[in-house]
Amino acid sequence: MKFGTRRRRRAFGETVSVMILLVVAVLLVSIVSYYGANLTLTRSKGEEVRISKERVWVNSLGAVVAFRVQNLGGRDVLVDGIKVRGIEREWSDVYYYRVPTGTTLTGELNRTSYASLAGSFVTIDGVNYNRSSGDMPLAMSGSIIFYVKGPGNVQTDDLGTTIDLGIYTSSAQYITESSVESATTQ
Repeated sequence: MKFGTRRRRRAFGETVSVMILLVVAVLLVSIVSYYGANLTLTRSKGEEVRISKERVWVNSLGAVVAFRVQNLGGRDVLVDGIKVRGIEREWSDVYYYRVPTGTTLTGELNRTSYASLAGSFVTIDGVNYNRSSGDMPLAMSGSIIFYVKGPGNVQTDDLGTTIDLGIYTSSAQYITESSVESATTQ
C-alpha cells in the first residue's frame, strides 16, 4: 500500500462537456420557441366580424333595420344578440338569410316596410328570409343578412338622425351607425 497517493477520478473530457452544454442550450431554445409559436398561432385565429350594408327605414307603422354580417376571422362565431340604439332585440323580430358561399352581393339591401315582415318566413327581393328562434351560428367566411322588425326605440321623429346598430358574440361586440330613412317611396 502506498500512502500519500490518491485515486484519480476520471471526469468527462473538455470536448464532451462542451457538447453536453450545447445540447442542453439548444434543447431549451427549441422548447421556448415551440411554446411561443403555439401561443402566437392559437391567438391569431381570432374573431373578426364586419357589419355592412346597414340601413334603417321607418314610417308611421314602425321601423325596419337591415344589415349584413360577415365572418372574416379564423373561427366560427355565434351571434348572441342584436342591439338597436343599445337595446337588445327579441329573436322573434329577426329575419335572416344565409348567403351561399361564393355569392357576391351588389347594390343595397331592399327597402322593406314594417307590415311586410310577418309570419315564419318572408320573401324580400326574391329571397326567402326565415324568422330566427335564437342565437345564430356564423361559419368561418360565412355571411348572414338580417332584417329586424320594429325596434320600438326608432320613430318617425328620428328621420335623418344617425343611430347605432350592433351585434354581440361571446367574446366581442361590433357596432356601426346608420342614418334613419323613410320607408315610404314616392
